[in-house]
Amino acid sequence: MRRAAKPGFLLVARREWRWLLHDRAALILIFGVPLFAFAVLTAVFSHPVIRGLGVVIVDADRSETSRAFVEQVAGSPGLSIVERAGDLASAARAIRSGDAIGAVYVPADFERDLKAERRPQIVAFYNQQYLTAAGIASSGLSDSLTAAASRAAARAAPKAPRIGSLVAETIVLVNPEKNYAQFLLRALLPMVIHVVIALAAGYAVGSEFHRRSMRTWLACAGGNPIVALAGKLAPLFGIFFVIMLSVALILEGLLGISFKGNLPMMIVAGSLLVIGYLALGALMQLVVRDLATGLGLTGLVVSPAFGYAGVGFPTLGMNAFAQLWGALLPLRWYMAVLLGQAARGLPLSDSARPFAALAVLAVLYALLAFLRLRALARSTLRTTPVPEPTAAVVASHGIGGAFAGEWRRVLGDRGAFILLVLGPLVYGFYYPQPYLNQILRKIPIAVVDNDLSELSRGIVQTLDASGAVKVAIRAETLADARAALDRGEAFAVVGIPPGTQRDVLKGTTAHIPIYADATYLFIFRTMANGIAVAINTLSSELAAGGARTDGSLVKATLAAASPAEILLQPIFNPVGGYASYIVPAAFVLILQQMLLIGASMLTVVALAQGAGGAFAGVLGRGVAHLTIYLPALALYFIVLPRFYGFSALGHPLQLFALASVFVLATSFMGQAVGAWFKHPETPTLIFLGTSLPQLFMTGFSWPREAIPKPVLAAGYIFPSDLAIDGIVRINQLGASLWEVVHDCRGLWALAIAYFALAVISAFLVRRRLVHG
Repeated sequence: MRRAAKPGFLLVARREWRWLLHDRAALILIFGVPLFAFAVLTAVFSHPVIRGLGVVIVDADRSETSRAFVEQVAGSPGLSIVERAGDLASAARAIRSGDAIGAVYVPADFERDLKAERRPQIVAFYNQQYLTAAGIASSGLSDSLTAAASRAAARAAPKAPRIGSLVAETIVLVNPEKNYAQFLLRALLPMVIHVVIALAAGYAVGSEFHRRSMRTWLACAGGNPIVALAGKLAPLFGIFFVIMLSVALILEGLLGISFKGNLPMMIVAGSLLVIGYLALGALMQLVVRDLATGLGLTGLVVSPAFGYAGVGFPTLGMNAFAQLWGALLPLRWYMAVLLGQAARGLPLSDSARPFAALAVLAVLYALLAFLRLRALARSTLRTTPVPEPTAAVVASHGIGGAFAGEWRRVLGDRGAFILLVLGPLVYGFYYPQPYLNQILRKIPIAVVDNDLSELSRGIVQTLDASGAVKVAIRAETLADARAALDRGEAFAVVGIPPGTQRDVLKGTTAHIPIYADATYLFIFRTMANGIAVAINTLSSELAAGGARTDGSLVKATLAAASPAEILLQPIFNPVGGYASYIVPAAFVLILQQMLLIGASMLTVVALAQGAGGAFAGVLGRGVAHLTIYLPALALYFIVLPRFYGFSALGHPLQLFALASVFVLATSFMGQAVGAWFKHPETPTLIFLGTSLPQLFMTGFSWPREAIPKPVLAAGYIFPSDLAIDGIVRINQLGASLWEVVHDCRGLWALAIAYFALAVISAFLVRRRLVHG
C-alpha cells in the first residue's frame, strides 16, 4: 500500500504543479501570452531605423531653386515624397487621412526673393499628434532643408561676417545609435511578463475559492499559512524565473541588445520582481475572495503600469499622484535597476536605492498576503463554506429577449458590471494621470565652462532661463559631468570649449558640444530642442549687436549665414503634449479590452443558460453591449478630451457612427471567442496581457512605415487597430468620415465576419451541449 504524502511545502507545490499542467487557461496565460508578446514586439521593432515617412510638397514657385530644395527633401533617408499638391488644403487632407506625416510649402517668388537677399521662408508642417513619427519627420525636414539652404549660401558671393555665431552639436553618449526599438523591446517585455505573473498568481489562489478547495490547500500545508502560500507560488516562481532569464539571454544573444551591468544584481532584481507580483496577485484574491473580481482588480493595478513605471513618460514630469502610486509598484523600481545596469552599466552603489525599494515592496506584499491568508485560514477551519447562489435561468426568445437578458446579466453579475460600467469610469481618470503634465520642463543638465568668459556665462544663464532645461550641475571637468550623466542626475552635458568668446568675436563659428543621454526618446528630443533653441536665441542676440533683433542689420547678418528661413511648424497637438498623443489612442484600446473580456465572459454564462437561438442571441447581445457602452463612448470621446484639454475637432455624430461599428465588431469578436471558453474568468487571463503588444501593432506608438507588412496585417484581427486610426483622426485631427473611409470599411468587414463566426460558434456549442 502506497504511503500517504506528508503535509508540507513539497505536497503543496506538487499539488499546484499538477493543477498547472492540467489547466488549459493557466498554460495559455503562463506560456502563450509571453510568447505572443515576444513574437509581436520583436517583429514590430525588427526595423529599428524609421524610413519612408510620407511628405507632401506644395511648390508654389516651381523654379530651379525650389526644385533643388525639394530634391534635398527627397534625398532624406527618413522621408518619402508621396504627393505634389497644388495647395495647402490638399496637403492638409493628405495629412488628416494618414497619407503623409508632413508637408513642405515653398512660396511663390521664392527664387527671386532668395537672389534679392530677402531671406524668404520655407515652411515645413508635421503632424505632431503622432509624436514618434513627428520627431523623425521634423528632424529629417530640418536637416534636409537646412542643407539645401547652406548650399544656396555657398553659391552666393562670400561676405565678411560681422560677428561669429554659436552652433550646438549633439554627441550622444548613451544609446549613440538612437536605437529606440532596442530600448523599447528591453523595457516592454518585462511590462507584459509582470502582468502575466500577477494574473497567474491571482488565478492560482482565486481558484481555491471558486473551483478548487481552500480546505484541501491548507490541509496539504498542515494548516501552516506560510507553507501554503510558499508552496502554491513556488512552481510559478520557478517558471517565471526561467522566462525572465530566457528573455535576457535572447535579447543579448539573439537580438544583439548588449547588457553592460552587473548580472548577479539583475538576477536578484528579477527574482524580487517575480516575488513582488506573485504576492500582489495573491493578495488581491485573498482580499476579495472572488476570482473574477480579484482578477479585475489585479488588472486595474498592473495594466497601466507602463505609464506609472516611467518608461513612456519620465517620472520627473509626472504629477504627485502618479509619482506616489508609481512608487508603490515594484515594476517602477525594477525598470530603474534594469535601465541603469543594462543600458548604462552603472556601479552597484548607484542602483542601490531602486534595488532596495524593490526588495522592500516584494517583502511587504508577501507579508501582507501571508497575514491575510492566516486570517482566512482561521475562519475557514471554523466554518463550513456556503456555496454561491446560482443565478436563475430566465428564458429569452428573439432579439429583444437576448437584449433584455444581457442587460440582466450585466446588472446582476459583479464582474461584468465592474468591467462594462464601472471600469470605463475608473480607467478614464486613473490611466491618464502619469501623462497629464503633458510636456517636460526643467530637465536637469550639467555644464562644463572651460572658457570662463562673459559669453560663456551668458550661455549658462540662457540655458538656465530656458523652460525646457535647467543647469543642475556645474562640473569642473567633463569626466565629473559624465559621471553625473551616468547616475541620472543630468541628461546632457554642455561643454563650453576654451576660446569660444574669442572665436565669436573674430567672426568664426563656435561649436558648443552637447553630450547627451538618448536612452529616453521623449527626454532626449525635448532636451536637445530646448538647448538648441536657447543657444540659437543667444546667437541671434549676438548678431543683433545691440540692434533690434527684427531689424534690417540682423536680417542681413542672418541672410549671409542662411539665405532662406526654415520654419518648422507642428500641427495637431502643436505643443507636443504626451497625454494629448498617447491617451486618445489608449482610450480606444481600453474600451476594446474591457468589452472583449466582458462580452466573452457573458457569452460563457449566456450559452450555459441555453436560451434563445444563435442568430437572435448574438445580435441581441451585440445591441445590448452597444447601449451599455454609450455612456463610456460619450465619456472617452467627448467629455474627457475636453476635460483634459486635448484637441477635440471631430463631429460627435461622425464619431458615434465609427465608434458604434467598433463596439459591434468588438462585441461579436468577444462572443465568437467566448463561446469556446468553459469558465467566465478565462477571457481576463488570455486577453489582458495582450494589451501592450496590441498598442504597438496599431502603428500609432511606433510608425507603420517601420512595421513589417505581415505584422500590420495581423493587427487588423483586433478592431482597435482600425478604430484607433479612424477615431483619433476624426477627433484629434478633424478628419471627416470620408477621409477615414478605409478604417470604416475595415470595421464593418470585421463586424460582419465576427458576427458570422459568433453565430456559428454559438450554434455549434449549443448543439454540443444539447447532444452531450
